Amino acid sequence: MRKFLVVLDETRECLNAMRFAAMRAAKTGGAVQVLSIISPADFGAWIGVGDIMREEARERIEVHFEVFAKWMRDRQGIDPELVIREGEAVPEIMAQIRDDEEIGVLVLGAGTDNKGPGPLVTALTKQAGTLPVPITIVPGDLSKERLEAIT
Repeated sequence: MRKFLVVLDETRECLNAMRFAAMRAAKTGGAVQVLSIISPADFGAWIGVGDIMREEARERIEVHFEVFAKWMRDRQGIDPELVIREGEAVPEIMAQIRDDEEIGVLVLGAGTDNKGPGPLVTALTKQAGTLPVPITIVPGDLSKERLEAIT
């Protein structure tokens, strides 16, 4: 089974990437793996406090994931898998792709503001020639109707 790997973060464009991954998986008999990355810089120097903050970050991710997962199950018949990794985003995405041989496509949402498509899209497209899977970049301002039409 081919998995669509999609990154869950706090960006607006994440929504279209999630929708695209779920719709493509539903139409092609694939699956969706949702990756969320906790940055180690978020935890400061105190070990005890860092552990509490890490656990709170995991809880926030799980709640955020469940919103998307419910939509995927109810609307697309897809039961997504959540993976949480800790580290810097690009190396963790690459590691997840290496660690799970069923991942067939990386789906990223592109930002729509004047800062460009976003740091993940920028960094990963620079490595596109050496990635073991193709990248699908979903424009962040595509309408739901247009997204449905192209999937």
